[in-house]
Amino acid sequence: MIDVSPLRRSYTMSGLDEKDLTPTPIPLFERWLKDMIDSKLFDPNGMVVSTVDETGQPYSRMVLLKNYDAESLVFFTNLGSRKAQQLAKNPKICLLFPWYYLERQVMFIGTAEKLSVPAVMKYFHSRPRDSQIAAWASHQSSRISARSILEGKFLELKQKFKDGEVPLPSFWGGYKVKFHQVEFWQGRENRMHDRFIYDLQADGSWTINRLAP
Repeated sequence: MIDVSPLRRSYTMSGLDEKDLTPTPIPLFERWLKDMIDSKLFDPNGMVVSTVDETGQPYSRMVLLKNYDAESLVFFTNLGSRKAQQLAKNPKICLLFPWYYLERQVMFIGTAEKLSVPAVMKYFHSRPRDSQIAAWASHQSSRISARSILEGKFLELKQKFKDGEVPLPSFWGGYKVKFHQVEFWQGRENRMHDRFIYDLQADGSWTINRLAP
């Protein structure tokens, strides 16, 4: 076994002080997102989506953020997927942006609700054509015996849809995650990290508190 216990590095790139904070979380998130985009690192909009099944077992997977506003974050997925089945029974969700190379993390806690069909259709038809066809080919999270089955289905559908627009699958959709808590984490030297948590209040305002690392 590989001994991972000594693997560590000191986080010295930056800090996060009270003066850096914004009254609401999205402007600060947007500033950090821009830093990540400007860094030219892979998948700046990649986020870990965590859901829970009916037994309380958590599941996490990477998904791409595709839109956001002051109150919510948006992603798209197969509605037959494991995450979608879990959200149908328990819409509580956690989204984590693991920006390791900038020594940062941002976590959103909230509730997921399905997007309207027109909103889903608009995004679906903005995707590359092969990605649209792949959505038809994959019954996400179902068990398959070989990759060749998936590839064969893709080629079959590519031929079927070779003329005209690829229709929106009835089993493909998106979610808007309305968040009520956001945590910003900035790595610091000697594990004395900076953490600030935003909590949404009933009147629509946000309270901000520093958390011990």
